[in-house]
Amino acid sequence: MRSIGKVSLIGAGPGDPELLTVKALKRIQNAEIVVYDRLVSQEIMDLVPPKTALYPVGKKPRSHPIPQEEINQLLVDLAREGKRVVRLKGGDPFIFGRGSEEAAELVIAGIDYEVVPGITAAQGCASSLNLPLTHRGLATGLRYVTGHCQKDIPLDLDWASLADPNTTLVVYMGLSAIEQISGKLIEHGMPANMPAVAISKGTTSEERKVFGTLSSIGDLAKAARLPAPTLFMIGDVVGLKEALELPECIGSEESWSEKRPHLEVING
Repeated sequence: MRSIGKVSLIGAGPGDPELLTVKALKRIQNAEIVVYDRLVSQEIMDLVPPKTALYPVGKKPRSHPIPQEEINQLLVDLAREGKRVVRLKGGDPFIFGRGSEEAAELVIAGIDYEVVPGITAAQGCASSLNLPLTHRGLATGLRYVTGHCQKDIPLDLDWASLADPNTTLVVYMGLSAIEQISGKLIEHGMPANMPAVAISKGTTSEERKVFGTLSSIGDLAKAARLPAPTLFMIGDVVGLKEALELPECIGSEESWSEKRPHLEVING
């Protein structure tokens, strides 16, 4: 009789396969079964060996063809067959990924599991834009929140806390609620002209982004018809875009010393 298998809860990162951890890649290539989400990029799925069994369990906004409870049970059942199971999630499995719910179910069933972290969308998207999430003198803290409205219930967040101008705010899954989020933040004291950016499919070949302010980013994202997944970064660090953007003169005979940004002014 074959022993009970093991489940690896793996973060696939924001989409770029080169951002996978070495451990994640090893587990993927050694898996007998991969249970994967919709947001895992095709480039990463192409790394799965051809003989590996694939179970798509992806969800879309307002469309959950396979309920979370069934996904939990699927992982338990596959592991009980003695399989090496990889549960592949976009970003990090424990950041808005419901990985802890799956882990809890595995514990109840007595199934061995491990967690392999992934680069979460906030880090991947910020790095893709050469933007920091924190910066001395501009952002002393960082907050991740979800803009997803569960069962159409209005968002009930600590708006006064989130409106702190010294904190970078990153909103996941907020495309449909960004106007509500922006309005609440402005209502609770965040400046309407706070720099903001919306990034769609960050780190992938389909990446698109629009820059604006807290008061305009919702309209700009809508006008650009940015597809999901779209992430929003709000905070003074977004205003560093020009200072951290290399000009076209780099690598040419044109003098860089005359054009370099004065970051010491930003640093205070």
